[in-house]
Amino acid sequence: MLETVVVVIHLLGALGVVGLVLLQHGKGADAGASFGSGASGTVFGSQGSATFLSRVTGILAAVFFITSLGLGFFAKEKSDALTEVGLPDPAVLEVQQSKPAAGDVPVLEQQKSAVNPADVPAVQESGK
Repeated sequence: MLETVVVVIHLLGALGVVGLVLLQHGKGADAGASFGSGASGTVFGSQGSATFLSRVTGILAAVFFITSLGLGFFAKEKSDALTEVGLPDPAVLEVQQSKPAAGDVPVLEQQKSAVNPADVPAVQESGK
């Protein structure tokens, strides 16, 4: 339950940070405001918009980082719980599956001798 809440907050924070970064103007946009581009007539005033959006972006970025740490904690707790139950660690299991031991691979009797001389056709030489 708590993990679901953290995931929802994490996703909303990420979307909020992306949206607020896209709403903000770059450093070069301030030069146009001094020549009357209409930035001084905004709801927040001439400088209020930049500081308000910057503060909210910073707060949402902090929320995003905190929820990232929380999700990492939940992942570690789940991994520890799986280990306590007796299930193998997923990383160790992957390594074991990728490198089979020589004794684990069954060898059929037919595979031991790759070429049977009776199966090879004889070459007939043509007289020239």
